[in-house]
Amino acid sequence: MQLNPDWVVGFVDGEGCFFVGIQRNPTVKIGFQVIPEFRVVQHKRDLDVLYALKTFFGFGRVCQNHDDRWEYRVRRLDQLREVGVFFQSHRLKTKKRVDFQRFRDVLTMMEEGRHLTKEGLREIAKIATLMNTGNRPRLAALMDEDRVQSDVKAPEETERNSLSGKFRPARME
Repeated sequence: MQLNPDWVVGFVDGEGCFFVGIQRNPTVKIGFQVIPEFRVVQHKRDLDVLYALKTFFGFGRVCQNHDDRWEYRVRRLDQLREVGVFFQSHRLKTKKRVDFQRFRDVLTMMEEGRHLTKEGLREIAKIATLMNTGNRPRLAALMDEDRVQSDVKAPEETERNSLSGKFRPARME
């Protein structure tokens, strides 16, 4: 399946998502990790479209989202920058354009290293709560509470769960 830029813009306007997640991660100095991603989710019957998007951009990953839904996902910063360049020159037409602009702002902040500071993380969280539906109470709570570590190193006694990828206390042996 051959895609052209106008088709990709229209499809992403309707089906795409620019998302900024913030996840607790005890192995990083500030205690939280910013995870920006571009994704398009489709029913498994439309997997060919997701693979065509991967071919069109030349990178990314097609994987199962849950149940019978699959997604094309890009998380690497260098690749997200390329996605950004594409949508800068091929503008989105819907409200998603505003989310893309906010997403691009977060990428710029990350390139400047601001996601590694307490103030920068809070600013990113504030931007993220304005994106998509804006209904992200847990993220909003991050801005209100003093949960962000400033100069605390990650405890040595944590390990990554091999299935979920999340961190948990290390098992005692």
